[in-house]
Amino acid sequence: MGTPESALPSLQAILAAGHDVPLVCTQPDRPAGRRKAPQPPPVKVLALARGLNVMQPEKVRTPQFLDAIIEAAPDVVAVVAYGRMLTRQVLDAARHGAVNLHFSLLPAFRGAAPVQWALARGETTTGVTTFRIDDGLDTGDLLGQQPVAISKREHAPALLGRLSTEGARLLVATLEGLAAGSITPKPQDHRRATAAPLLTREDGRWDPAWTARELEGRVRGFDPWPGVWARNVGKRLRIIEAASLEDATTAEGPGTVVSGDALGVRIACARGTVALVDSVQLEGGRPMHAREAVNGRLLSPGDRIERPEPAA
Repeated sequence: MGTPESALPSLQAILAAGHDVPLVCTQPDRPAGRRKAPQPPPVKVLALARGLNVMQPEKVRTPQFLDAIIEAAPDVVAVVAYGRMLTRQVLDAARHGAVNLHFSLLPAFRGAAPVQWALARGETTTGVTTFRIDDGLDTGDLLGQQPVAISKREHAPALLGRLSTEGARLLVATLEGLAAGSITPKPQDHRRATAAPLLTREDGRWDPAWTARELEGRVRGFDPWPGVWARNVGKRLRIIEAASLEDATTAEGPGTVVSGDALGVRIACARGTVALVDSVQLEGGRPMHAREAVNGRLLSPGDRIERPEPAA
């Protein structure tokens, strides 16, 4: 069971390891692009190319869905970014239950956006986890984990790509361990749990309470959506690339453009910290290096970027 591109390495690895996949469950085709034409999810495209049986239920809490799982007679249900909560009957339909690949080191960052929030909160290490799905949200017993270092200035798409590849290896190893009886499930320490909720547009609105490090984390984590948006001289401005200048301080108020040169624009943040912004985009315009914005007087020393109004 899986839907987006991040689930592809796992399906490829399962097939490469010689496992029989009697059924692939993915979400329905959704409208996309300017023409809003229905587009198949990446997992469907790969599964059909490999000649696999594909099911795309709109709802999973139906007798028809449960019957399809039972008919497939799986030893285990492997789940990677499927996007649906499974019923107890589905979880019990396989001898080894349902195994989920999650893109964090549980119990840290439980929820729909673990990669994005790990970056937004300034983590330097994350990882991948396989666990047995229970009735909670990412609360089941741990089966396997692999730490992954976060590269400096790495954005969410690149990190998710690396975690998808690393996670695919861990998932196959977990399946082999379950088959061999060599894995002992380990309960999570729920006291250490942190949340990674689904992102909203509000998460990307510039906040003068952010330090430079917090701004950098959100810029990296909220790429490509919702992005980090501010307002300058009445226009919405997206901050595409930013880095905390750890050795710089300022007495200017948060949001003040301190200076600009060939390296970018230095912006004051909370607690006297300073961020170097080197890529921006005006709403409706193209991305540009911050020095272009300075040369075009779209950003000037002394300007103060502000928290934008909520998007309609």
